[in-house]
Amino acid sequence: MAKDVIEKAATFDPIALAHGLGVRSQHAYLAGFASVGLSFTTWLISRGKPDDDRAQSDRWGIFTGHWAPTFFLIGLALKKEER
Repeated sequence: MAKDVIEKAATFDPIALAHGLGVRSQHAYLAGFASVGLSFTTWLISRGKPDDDRAQSDRWGIFTGHWAPTFFLIGLALKKEER
């Protein structure tokens, strides 16, 4: 029984699952570009607050900015799945 569970877990493909649920590469690319915009927006808003210091503003921008490459890579994996 444990062997079956391990074999099933080893063959799990989250990209194929997402593709089967209707997620396409364009969706991931749009999420990546939205993340870039969100990163800039959160940084700009945080900079405008008088009680936040510069380091906190930078951390907000960097935090949301790290999502963009992940979405772009997921988009590339989905593009490969679409072919």
